Amino acid sequence: MQGGSSGIGYGLKYQARCISDVKADTDHTSFITGTLSLKEENEVHLIRVSSGGTELICEGLFSHPNEIWDLASCPFDQRIFSTVYSTGESYGAAIWQIPELYGELNSPQLERITSLDAHVGKIKCILWWPSGRHDKLISIDEETLFLWSLDCSKKTAQVQSKESVGMLHNLSGGAWDPHDVNAVAATYESAIQVWDLRTMKKTNSIERGHVRNIDYNPKKKHILVTAEDESGINIWDLRKPKVPIQELPGHTHWTWAVKCNPEYDRLILSAGTDSNVNLWLASSSSSDDITSESLVDSPTQRLNPLLNSYNDYEDSVYGLAWSVREPWIFASLSYDGRVVVETVKPFLSRK
Repeated sequence: MQGGSSGIGYGLKYQARCISDVKADTDHTSFITGTLSLKEENEVHLIRVSSGGTELICEGLFSHPNEIWDLASCPFDQRIFSTVYSTGESYGAAIWQIPELYGELNSPQLERITSLDAHVGKIKCILWWPSGRHDKLISIDEETLFLWSLDCSKKTAQVQSKESVGMLHNLSGGAWDPHDVNAVAATYESAIQVWDLRTMKKTNSIERGHVRNIDYNPKKKHILVTAEDESGINIWDLRKPKVPIQELPGHTHWTWAVKCNPEYDRLILSAGTDSNVNLWLASSSSSDDITSESLVDSPTQRLNPLLNSYNDYEDSVYGLAWSVREPWIFASLSYDGRVVVETVKPFLSRK
């Protein structure tokens, strides 16, 4: 099914690549995003969906000193988030806190809790464990995976352990297993490798080239989804890593991002440099039955896993985020700074 957009939009002043669901905000459906301007002072926008669901409201606007290449909201504190940033000459990473009464301040300033300053190479991402309160963080640069102990009250982050993959490899990103706090998957130029954080040793691998993005299925153990340049989207069972259990067509150009729904374990979002966001329905053979709500699953849709294509964009779409609070809502971000929030409720049906 091809469709335009019935979503609600919000415009950033500058170009942008990353957006995150504010999972710890249980009162509102909100997202946080940051800009990527080389010459101007960059911004972090805290955006809330209005109570009627008809508009996006800027809840907070904060200056950020550098280009933001990665941004992630803390899963257990709605005022804390991480950024990976570039000064133009080097990369850095930091943990930030939004001031408590930011709505009452004229020009609220972010507080830098701590910097993750052990990196030498180009930093790719910071990972929070997605399944609850945890005092550890993961950061990944081109050559090294770091495990940090974070103490926000003392404003410290200490390297607990690290492992280098060497000059022959080039790390590009990763995902932390929501079902196993000791497992993280990291992407290379030619493979995905799963690491045990207790030993910092590799425990599993998928031989696959040009993987842009990965995400674990938060509702089903052992399931990993990959976004790939040439092969579209693949769904893997890590117990049988030789071949994917399902292949999806992906995008007409590079598939850049992929996100599994936090509640409906067969729904997958993808975004690409073809300026589209696609909503996919994974086959039931690779997923448990949904108990609380079922998906509209006609014979036609079983043959065509593409439920909808959202094409209300004029630039590459790099950022995707499902809402945990309202899992039928997602936000997307195109490089020109356009945020669009959509609902997938038409593709859900009550039993």
